[in-house]
Amino acid sequence: MREAGQIVAKAKAAVEHAIQPGTETRELDALAESEIRGLGAIPSFKGYRAMAAVPFPATICTSINEELVHGIPGNRKLKDGDIISVDVGAIYEGLHGDSAFTLGVGDIDPEAERLIAATRESLNRGISKVRAGARIGDISAAVQTFAEKQGYAVVTQYVGHGIGFEMHEEPQVPNYGEAGRGPLIRKGMALAIEPMLNVGTRDTKQMHDGWTVVTADGSLCAHFEHTVVITERGAEVTTRLNGNRA
Repeated sequence: MREAGQIVAKAKAAVEHAIQPGTETRELDALAESEIRGLGAIPSFKGYRAMAAVPFPATICTSINEELVHGIPGNRKLKDGDIISVDVGAIYEGLHGDSAFTLGVGDIDPEAERLIAATRESLNRGISKVRAGARIGDISAAVQTFAEKQGYAVVTQYVGHGIGFEMHEEPQVPNYGEAGRGPLIRKGMALAIEPMLNVGTRDTKQMHDGWTVVTADGSLCAHFEHTVVITERGAEVTTRLNGNRA
């Protein structure tokens, strides 16, 4: 899983470097696929069906502004002031890595900057609670408490998850809940922790493409995610590029 995570981290870094006004989201997708396959892995998302009627057609999810998750790359050009959430998954020797980030395009307004910073920090707060013997609710409560103190709504319809030989495994990792509750965290588990915060209501809706999820009120939203493995030394973030805190 370390190798899968580092491949995801490298793909994220390549995409992040390419995000600028005028770039089409399909260009980001092609870049990510080239990076993942060049490192000997397979894109996790391409052809993934889940509960959707149509398999996901791309390597990454690109969700812009009010789009929360599962945005499909295409010919849409990024504009100065947009924010974009990018979700990346890769399979290496049968094991998955999964990670996401939100980034501003060019110059963004202070509200968007605060949202991105709060969502990133809510992920860090959740990760800080990961250890053998803790409960999933410890992660959930840390994310929710911090996010709501910053004035943001925590999305409840979509949650984090276990990960390993399948992209989505048990247990679910909600971004809301009570400390001390939920499944026990054990050594050897791997979790994908992924806070999603909205400026407005927590409610969401799915678009007609069967994948893209947007905020119900059209407000800005952000999404961060890391894959974390629980070892004898504690929590290891596999999708953080070695030597990088992002």
